[in-house]
Amino acid sequence: MKKNVILYFLLVLPCLLFSQEKGTNPPRKSLLKTEDQKAREKAKIAPQTSYKIYTLQRDTTYVDTSLTIKSDYKYNYLRKDIFGLLPFANEGQTYTILNYSLNRFNPYPEFGFTGKHFNYLDVNDINYYSVATPLTELYFKTVMEQGQSVDALVTVNTSEQLNFSIAYKGLRSLGKYINQLSSNGNFRFATSYFTKNKRYGVNLHYTGQDFLNGENGGITTLDDFEGEDAAFRNRARLQVYFTDAKSLFKGKRYFVDHHFRINSKDAENNLYINHQFNYETKMFDYNQATLTTTIAGTPAFQRFGASYVTSNIIDITKHKRMFNRVGATYENKTLGQFQFFVEDYNYTYRYEKILILDNAVVPNLISERINAIGGQYDYQKNNWKGTFLYNKAISKQTFSTFDATLNFKLNDTNHFKFQYQNISKLPNINYILHQSSYVNYNWKNDFVNEKINTINIEANTQWLNASAHFATLNDHLFFSDDDSSEQVQLVSPKQYNKSISYLSVKVSKEIKFRKWALDNTILYQNVTQEDAILNVPQLVTRNSLYYTNRFFKKAMFLQTGITFNYFSKHFANDYNPLLAESFVQNDKQIGDFPMLDFFINARIRQARIFLKAEHFNSSLTGSEFYTAPNYPYRDFMVRFGLVWNFFQ
Repeated sequence: MKKNVILYFLLVLPCLLFSQEKGTNPPRKSLLKTEDQKAREKAKIAPQTSYKIYTLQRDTTYVDTSLTIKSDYKYNYLRKDIFGLLPFANEGQTYTILNYSLNRFNPYPEFGFTGKHFNYLDVNDINYYSVATPLTELYFKTVMEQGQSVDALVTVNTSEQLNFSIAYKGLRSLGKYINQLSSNGNFRFATSYFTKNKRYGVNLHYTGQDFLNGENGGITTLDDFEGEDAAFRNRARLQVYFTDAKSLFKGKRYFVDHHFRINSKDAENNLYINHQFNYETKMFDYNQATLTTTIAGTPAFQRFGASYVTSNIIDITKHKRMFNRVGATYENKTLGQFQFFVEDYNYTYRYEKILILDNAVVPNLISERINAIGGQYDYQKNNWKGTFLYNKAISKQTFSTFDATLNFKLNDTNHFKFQYQNISKLPNINYILHQSSYVNYNWKNDFVNEKINTINIEANTQWLNASAHFATLNDHLFFSDDDSSEQVQLVSPKQYNKSISYLSVKVSKEIKFRKWALDNTILYQNVTQEDAILNVPQLVTRNSLYYTNRFFKKAMFLQTGITFNYFSKHFANDYNPLLAESFVQNDKQIGDFPMLDFFINARIRQARIFLKAEHFNSSLTGSEFYTAPNYPYRDFMVRFGLVWNFFQ
């Protein structure tokens, strides 16, 4: 398989090189130009700024076909820089969070099962486009075993005011270990429209997403993985806890965000009516046919404890929510925008049956309606941009949010940001209610709101990039391991009634000398707490030394080098596939092992080609590399692929 992949890469490379050469014969001219010819001429002269990408918050970027070290960092399944995230062994599985400041908090009660949300595209992850000519982007990358990872996007403007985009990300990877299949899909369709006088504008999208994973629960015998026996280099020989367990997470969303200006013409003072609608359904299904695990020399046992059935566990959790926000915005071109809004959030979370246990009754349904009011002020003038938001629930279930963000742009190379957040967050629903065929995984709880205060400071300058994050957590919710034995994993939700203080400082700097460059990112974290609840590595670092040059009469730009990743040893959270959640454990430390990747990247016109030898030092620095306890990190493997943009 690897030989075929490398051969394919070598065949494609020269084709890309020579296919980019201009023809020697000039195109024929006609007196009467067709629409197709006009479109082609427009594509030739359309600047980069004619291909816009913008978010729901109106933050605008442009289609980027350059090749930098950041392009290499973003060339992964999530299509973003994953510094601070440690992927599991197979593509399309969950991640271990090394950088706690990556967490984002929504005051509303969310579905939970957070281990399945790393590649789930939320409302703010959907991009909208405005393009001068039709644009296509293709992403391809090989996987661990038997499959591929692809992401295809097509977007077109039928007029200056109306854009459509359709995209699909698909993954199938068998993995190196037993029962580790990933078969995932993300479909999204988006459109944006505004009238010629910009009196009315709308963004809307639909997403359909599903993630199927084999859940093996990790390897049973760490000595086999860490030992010198060459037979276990074939990872399929290692015994795992579950050989037929699997999980399926699915979600669908219909989303509309639109506004209408009351006054017919844009003026110094304007009044808008805003409306946002979000209808979303989610489902998590855990399926396990065989309940018992047998390790040589030990009696058979059940990893998740006693169960009500002897086989074929099917635990299904369903969630549905509908969100509406209606507001009015007053805009003064000098003072900024003042928005006032009301929100209606209606959700149901359910199972099929009510459970009557010996000591409790576990209901099958939570159905609530939450209403909130709030306001937002936006200011932008010269080099300053600020957003100040406050909202508060006025229903039986209450929450509050205060978010103040201030940006200052000194010049094109020096930007500064300050943010303060004070959030009283309703618990995720799976902390409150959960049902399972496993006895110890049934609960109905009454937890109070989490209180989260954070301060973020960022400075992106011509000398270096730095950020600091400080947070205090009160009534922090987490999952804990309630069984001290290695074989049995009994996990339940807890609420910590003491305060936790968290501090992180991240510094990035790229040093260039002629055709060589050294890119460095270092993260320091410190936690103050009475009990070991929030466990993070003190040090996380990534360093890339690389060389760049142009070849083939400057037709190809080449980038090659080595990336070093490292995080210090700590009691990392373990992972529970039944809950799709990480949980706190203080028995096994992981970390303190180097991860070296060798890469060769090339750019030919709008095509960027990536070839990487991942973790090539795995057989040289010992076999004690883990993503989570019982879950090994990835072995050495060679992977390649490309990202290609077509401007038609």
